[in-house]
Amino acid sequence: MNKNRRSAMWLPVIISVSIALGIFIGNHYLKLSQGKRHFYGGGNKLDAIMEIINEQYVDTVDIKQLVEDAIPKIFSELDPHTVYIPAKDVQRVNEDLEGSFSGIGVSFNMQTDTILVINVIPGGPAEKAGLQPFDRIITINDRLYAGNKSDQDSIMKTLRGAKNSTVKLGVKRRNEANLLYFDVTRGDVPVKSVDVAYEVNKGIGYIKVSKFGRTTYNEFITAIAQLKQEGCASFIIDLRGNTGGYMDAAINMVNEFMPEGRLIVYTEGKAFPRNDVYTNGTGTCQDAPIVVLTDEFSASASEIFSGAIQDNDRGLIIGRRTFGKGLVQSPIQLSDGSEIRLTIARYYTPSGRCIQKKYELGKDDEYEYDIIHRFEHGEFDSADSIKLDNDQKYATVMGRTVYGGGGIMPDIFIPRDTSGVTSYLSQVLNSGTLNLFTLTYSDQHYDKLSSFKTYQELYDYLKQQPLLAEFAQFAAQKGIKKRPRLIQISSRLIEKQLQAYIVRNFFDDAGFYPIFMNDDVTLERAIQVIQEGKSFPTLDNTNPISNGITQSEAGFTQRYSLLKEYIYENYTANMVG
Repeated sequence: MNKNRRSAMWLPVIISVSIALGIFIGNHYLKLSQGKRHFYGGGNKLDAIMEIINEQYVDTVDIKQLVEDAIPKIFSELDPHTVYIPAKDVQRVNEDLEGSFSGIGVSFNMQTDTILVINVIPGGPAEKAGLQPFDRIITINDRLYAGNKSDQDSIMKTLRGAKNSTVKLGVKRRNEANLLYFDVTRGDVPVKSVDVAYEVNKGIGYIKVSKFGRTTYNEFITAIAQLKQEGCASFIIDLRGNTGGYMDAAINMVNEFMPEGRLIVYTEGKAFPRNDVYTNGTGTCQDAPIVVLTDEFSASASEIFSGAIQDNDRGLIIGRRTFGKGLVQSPIQLSDGSEIRLTIARYYTPSGRCIQKKYELGKDDEYEYDIIHRFEHGEFDSADSIKLDNDQKYATVMGRTVYGGGGIMPDIFIPRDTSGVTSYLSQVLNSGTLNLFTLTYSDQHYDKLSSFKTYQELYDYLKQQPLLAEFAQFAAQKGIKKRPRLIQISSRLIEKQLQAYIVRNFFDDAGFYPIFMNDDVTLERAIQVIQEGKSFPTLDNTNPISNGITQSEAGFTQRYSLLKEYIYENYTANMVG
């Protein structure tokens, strides 16, 4: 009886504990199941996936790096120009457009396995410290760099650094037995975007603009003022190879050539209502004849400038069809220092055309191969190979027909010229042998070559030297077989490059371009148009194809390959630190 009574007394307690335990266990598993439903339900799915991986994946993974790797793949599903820039790359990517960077102020090249200083930027930190052209940098901060074949990009990053920081250089100088040591305090080093400005023919100024950066407009108006002082009243603006940059720089340049109230460009996007930009009438060259040179690598801001000039019937565009980039990117900085370049709008030329070429989301590879497809289709050789979209017809202010949907079509088409191009020329260019020879020759003959006061004097001297024969022997020693017949065919092109690059080592672009461009077919046509008083468009210019010149009329030059070689290979060969 007592036993039953005791059992009856504990029974409620046991039941209560069981119920409490059941509630606890039930709540625990309910929370787990609710958590899983939260992961796979609403909210930010990407954050949820990363949290699941971080908590439950079989191995430990670096979530931050996983995110860094995933972001570019996400952006690759958007348009071809929306990009993600990791924090470590933002400064380097922006430096070229910002107009300056922090470094020591030298251009250099790896000559075999030694850092060879080519130019010392006037007024820069290296010049102030005492460095000279054709010094060899052996050590950087007591670390040996000679003989270890360091890549140029890593050397450039080492020479650049925080402003007012110091880098110690061990330098071997000709005629000096021992190393010389320099403590160079890094400072602001200017980055030019207007490569050169000179009088290319009597009264005609030539201005080469390589990009549209923060300082481009100031450089441009300085060049205009310089040329006017020299007596120039007409201008040729060379945008070949100019892949763009800041829209404001292009707008300000256009403003120099037009009266008040002319539409330059307008932009429009889903979240950005239409914004029209007009000239303000303060331009200094509103009546000056102007011709713009373009090619397939002229893009973005280059096309804004060209399109505004063309649609307003202000001047003629001469060359080849431009790249076709009509999308506007806005830089958006993230909290970790990384940056998004997000496409927020399209820009339209004054006639209303968007020159953006066709693309499909997520198919960047096809987009990038468009230039190759143009080449294979024969577009660089004949205007007849260019397919104009009749659904994209627009009219200029005067009523001339222009086309949208794929770049700016020039008013006068100039094909590339393959005369003098051989497999031997391609081999010596692509291998870097030609550039290496010019550095070696400049170094070996430094005392003589540096004695000339002007680039013209040096050029006249070089024309009397057996450069071609010496180069062929040098190339043979580097493993490129002598091929007399091909060398003869390419002789004029090879000699021209040898002379121009050697002069450049002593007089920079101011000496290089006048030599390199003195028989450029596109430039010669521009000069002819201005001299004949035909730089202002007429209704006769409506059909760009009918104004083209044939391959045979292009003469015996090959400026396309040489200019492309200079912009895309020589600039990267001589790095700046």
